[in-house]
Amino acid sequence: MRLLLVEDSIPLADELTASLIQQGYAVDWLTDGRDAAYRGLTDPYDIIILDLGLPGKSGLEVLKEWRSGKMTTPVLILTARSSWAERIDGLKAGADDYLCKPFHPEELLLRVQALLRRSHGLANQPQLEAGGMQLNEDQQTVTCRDRYIELTTAEFRLLRYLMLNSNKVLSKAQLADHLYDGETERDSNVIEVHINRLRGKLGRNVIETRRGQGYRFCGAE
Repeated sequence: MRLLLVEDSIPLADELTASLIQQGYAVDWLTDGRDAAYRGLTDPYDIIILDLGLPGKSGLEVLKEWRSGKMTTPVLILTARSSWAERIDGLKAGADDYLCKPFHPEELLLRVQALLRRSHGLANQPQLEAGGMQLNEDQQTVTCRDRYIELTTAEFRLLRYLMLNSNKVLSKAQLADHLYDGETERDSNVIEVHINRLRGKLGRNVIETRRGQGYRFCGAE
């Protein structure tokens, strides 16, 4: 999953970026509200973490621009401001969730997971489930046909995105856009390699190839 972090505190951003990457997210980090306003509307992010107190343009202004531009990406606001009036302003502007500083990184990760599941119509699941499989996002493992299967980081990232988009046909370009950050060189052949490795672990029919179109997660059912 590709994530945009907009935070001007370098120590906090470094901590969050390391934690998010460890959890299998591809992270782009920006510090200026003007850059964020543009990138949020042009890049295909799955979720955005947005600080309110930004240089260049406030987080609230950025959020309003995104929503007026019809951007539907889930947005989690971070702020040192704890007044209920400011929280209401953020929610009215289109925020999906709110987290006040200071906070524990684990809480942020859980909120990010919940927002992603909610945005894909899986709000009531304590963990990601699709096609008869249960994905443990903390341990980066999957349970399939009563088998407990360990995944590499790359396999986990790919399977999570496929499961969140269960039964949708996803092209290699779409997968690359959502699995890599903006600085990483993208190679569609690498995606094919990881697809084949997942099939080796989960079964050949779990992921269907649509020639000329891409891949579709069918599940183990």
